[in-house]
Amino acid sequence: MRMAQGIPDEVMMNTSLIQELADVAKDVALLQGVLMRIQETPNSSELVTYAPFTLFPTPVPKAVFLQALAVQTHYNTLVDKISQDPDFLEEALASTIAVDDFTARLFRIHQQILKEGRSQSIVLGLNRSDYMLDQRDDGSSSLKQIEINTFAASFGGLSSRTPDVHRQILKMAGRLEESQRILDNNPAAGLARAVAKAWELYGSERAVVMFLVEESQRNIFDQRYIESELWKRNIPTKRKRFDDVCETGSLDQDKRLFVDGQEVAVVYFRNGYMPQNYLSEKTWDARLLMERSLAVKCPDISTHLAGTKKVQQVLAKPGVLEKFFPDQPQVVEQIRATFAGLYTLDIGPEGDKTVAMALAAPDQFVLKPQREGGGNNIYGSEICQVLQGVKESTERTAYILMDKIHPAPVQNYLLRRDAPLQISNCLSELGVFGVYVRQGKDTVMNDCVGHLLRTKSSEHSDGGVAAGVAVLDNPLLV
Repeated sequence: MRMAQGIPDEVMMNTSLIQELADVAKDVALLQGVLMRIQETPNSSELVTYAPFTLFPTPVPKAVFLQALAVQTHYNTLVDKISQDPDFLEEALASTIAVDDFTARLFRIHQQILKEGRSQSIVLGLNRSDYMLDQRDDGSSSLKQIEINTFAASFGGLSSRTPDVHRQILKMAGRLEESQRILDNNPAAGLARAVAKAWELYGSERAVVMFLVEESQRNIFDQRYIESELWKRNIPTKRKRFDDVCETGSLDQDKRLFVDGQEVAVVYFRNGYMPQNYLSEKTWDARLLMERSLAVKCPDISTHLAGTKKVQQVLAKPGVLEKFFPDQPQVVEQIRATFAGLYTLDIGPEGDKTVAMALAAPDQFVLKPQREGGGNNIYGSEICQVLQGVKESTERTAYILMDKIHPAPVQNYLLRRDAPLQISNCLSELGVFGVYVRQGKDTVMNDCVGHLLRTKSSEHSDGGVAAGVAVLDNPLLV
């Protein structure tokens, strides 16, 4: 599938028209609020630019797009069920926590919460399941999951603002019919609706929704759109850092969480998914304090662990999905249809087979550590370098191996600040946002609330928008 199916070659190759469209697109992006902070110096946080995006929307087959939307509520249920199954989490992560200190630290918090008993029965999940379209020999596309993000699933805000940008560009390019096929998309409203429900169930109008954020945040506007949706509902929000919780956080006798003197109803973690987010033991203490509290956590510690790569790999084993969906073979089939090949590196014959397979054909696989945030995966000859070093060691169990997905490249222009305007061969990744709220055993909400398309040059193997590799995009259903 080439971009020309959506945009004619005469438009794609008309350099003067492309330049005009690009100039307008940047202005429209600024008008629509598709923004990121510029942080070239510590004092420039007040400066902003447009977030990087494609000049044209990318064609996506309608059938696989609808398949991704349809399976999202089942993924929501699966994540929630996993988070409630401590025996499964312990067994699935046993080999990983033995060698991966970060996962082990998270797991120890999980164990302490289980020992004390969960303080809060309200569970809030804001997830994003990411896919690529694997190109079959017959030219058709197969939807294959890259990962599910249970922690700080981003770009729900900015992806709510990009449809109008591409609609305007298509109109200017004389493609009115295509402009009308750009879907409305507002994940920010859906994410905020779930947060609002959790806040409402908490039951205190004075308590705030606390966004736990990084010290320095380029992607602040993505979060602000969700905050804006909460403000419309008169729900108070605060942005706090780990340091703020360390310095002013406390629990009262009922385990209500107070930060800077304010009661916190919901902790929405937008920070805390990478080892470098935990700069000291005080930071880990702050995470534990929040987990022990009565506040609703998004995600709570068990849901955080449910999103690890190792859990993803274990779910692909025969019979595992059936454990979570007994007597629901159609649900199992829908989820399993999206799985790529996933392989264990645990010590033993099965793991040895995986190592040999990867070393024999490294270009057919991706080696994944237990890390989030983009730019962590290992490809090609680097797989051999890593595995040769750890193949006889338990250190290899810190990784999983996955089949490399081979999407069909399309041509597009990637608009980045201070980057030359040039046509590129591009690959895209489709994300689907899901939300759920549970109180005790009762599911209060379980919805698919929108989508995200990210596109990058095919010369890059890994990395998202925040990592500076991918750009925002919209699907043009075909």
